[in-house]
Amino acid sequence: MELPNGSRPDPETEVMDQLTAIRRSIDNIDAAVVHMLAERFKFTQQVGRLKAASGMPPSDPERERVQISRLREIAEESRLDPEFAEKFLNFLVAEVIHHHEQIASTGAISTPS
Repeated sequence: MELPNGSRPDPETEVMDQLTAIRRSIDNIDAAVVHMLAERFKFTQQVGRLKAASGMPPSDPERERVQISRLREIAEESRLDPEFAEKFLNFLVAEVIHHHEQIASTGAISTPS
């Protein structure tokens, strides 16, 4: 890139500008992920209330198996490590089960203050 006076910008400045732009995109994606997780947990809490009201167990191993398989396929198609995708889903499922157990025992989910 050439500046209006014909000089070239400092390479380090160019790199920092590129990093800043890329990081801005990453920050936007992180914010979107958090918002999507919040929405996801709203729905899984509804599932937890339905399960508790009908006496169903908090965990559904068959559903979890199907979801893991499905997300591994999506990860592979998206060129994301399927092992990572599975670990991420397992983390989410563990939190969902914890929420379902809380709902079943107390009727609510305790949230940090």
